[in-house]
Amino acid sequence: MGNYRRKSKKSVHIGSVLNNVLKTLRPDADDRLVQVWQLWDDAVGKAIAENARPAAFKGKLLLVHVTSSPWIHQLQFLKKEILEKLNAALGQDLVEDVKFKIGPL
Repeated sequence: MGNYRRKSKKSVHIGSVLNNVLKTLRPDADDRLVQVWQLWDDAVGKAIAENARPAAFKGKLLLVHVTSSPWIHQLQFLKKEILEKLNAALGQDLVEDVKFKIGPL
């Protein structure tokens, strides 16, 4: 019972702690794959980034949460281009497939 967390009144941006959290949850995760969260906006562009966000990895499959069904439909057409841009930004072919699902951004 003596293990209390110190409450901080200062907010911290999720991007500043994401890498450490992912390594804790998935210690064998490739550091390059973790970079997907950091490079997503630049790789896919503003319009897509406002309506879709990386959510999780399962092997080399990237799960992306999307705001609506029409966006899922549109992103299916852009899947190949998104994969190419992500892997180019990562410097190697680490993401083999992308699955789009309605979920929280």
